[in-house]
Amino acid sequence: MPHSFGIRARTRSMFAKKFRQHGPIHLSQYLMSVKVGDYVDIFADPSIHKGMPHKGYHGRTGIIFNVTKSAVGVRVNKLVNGRILEKRIHVRIEHVRPSKCQKEILQRKKDNEAAKAEAAKTGVQVNLKRTPKLPKEGYFLKAAGDDGVVTTIQPLPFSDLV
Repeated sequence: MPHSFGIRARTRSMFAKKFRQHGPIHLSQYLMSVKVGDYVDIFADPSIHKGMPHKGYHGRTGIIFNVTKSAVGVRVNKLVNGRILEKRIHVRIEHVRPSKCQKEILQRKKDNEAAKAEAAKTGVQVNLKRTPKLPKEGYFLKAAGDDGVVTTIQPLPFSDLV
């Protein structure tokens, strides 16, 4: 059992850089443009200790509510004793990355708008709802033999060889 309960306890692999990913942080990380309302993933960079989020927020997705010169404020949901609380934390820009959680939703919205415009132009009604994947259609297998005769196989009767 662990005997240390520090702020970075049990973060050996969480706060370790991946293989061949060591070294200074890229400049594009500092120049990342973010605005209030953007979705970001909190992903702590272990080489930058300042402004690092607590290990409980590592890997969480949140919404930006505040932008300062070197940090961003993020609203994150956290499970506390069976209830979900919205926590507001400030994290330096090195420890966040743009989230891809809205990518499919925005793409579907764009496709739906194009389909609606096409339907209005042609006058054909279009269904924009998502449908679940349906089961495969039924089909008949061809017979194994060339003549199409079904061969019946019977088990041999039991015979005691004693």
